[in-house]
Amino acid sequence: MDRFQNILLVGCGNMAGAMLQGWLAGGIPASRFTVVDPWRSDVPEGVMLLRDLPGGRFDAVMLGVKPQGLDDVAPSLAPLVGGGTALFSILAGVEFDSLAGRFPQAGGIVRIMPNLAAAIGKSPIALAARGLDEAGRAAVTALMEPLGTPEWLADESLFDAVTALAGCGPAFVYRFIDALAAGAAGLGLDEGQSQRLALAMVEGAAQLAAAQAEARPPVSPGELADRVASPGGSTRAGLNVLDAEAALAGVVAAAMRASRDRNAEMAAEARKG
Repeated sequence: MDRFQNILLVGCGNMAGAMLQGWLAGGIPASRFTVVDPWRSDVPEGVMLLRDLPGGRFDAVMLGVKPQGLDDVAPSLAPLVGGGTALFSILAGVEFDSLAGRFPQAGGIVRIMPNLAAAIGKSPIALAARGLDEAGRAAVTALMEPLGTPEWLADESLFDAVTALAGCGPAFVYRFIDALAAGAAGLGLDEGQSQRLALAMVEGAAQLAAAQAEARPPVSPGELADRVASPGGSTRAGLNVLDAEAALAGVVAAAMRASRDRNAEMAAEARKG
């Protein structure tokens, strides 16, 4: 982590803001961060907020703008991304070649796919790098650890799939929580109580699944579902509906394919510049 003492965040919306929050909560000094964002009215205490790009040198520059805004910032930002600066990108669908074409002097490029749980240190963090040695990769891993669980991908081509899972997946889970609460309300429970119970149930189930995955021998979520469902019982009756003709699995797979395909479309758009 010591390699990245001076970090510039270009754009600090929901995702970059969650990462900043997670870094600060993880004990990284606020003085290491400078934010350039014309739309933010404030940042956490100790973080420098600017409206325009500064001069000087940074150990890392993180792109936190929308993918569609890359070409708006790249020309003026490129002079700040020289051989001593690593470029971090959380831009979905923007590939190494597209980034290298806009920042040819970068001292290494790292693609990062987190989700909003980075704010509480619970995000999966998919990583891929170009132009970094092993020491550089280790420094990136150390920097990402306060945000959750860093995972290096074997190949950049996997980013579309991991984006559909780790990046888009939380929205799918939130929809499922809403559906659980709505289903309970439809059975007569108060709406507020349904929401509270659904949230508490999902939180507990996720924590148990994570603990069982680390058990010896490990227990998969699918096996846990079967353990909860007694033959002929109420849980099994509900699972039979979800499992019929792979209803739930089919809907989730279709959602992930749509997200993956849109990510590929954005990559093609970025390649065109």
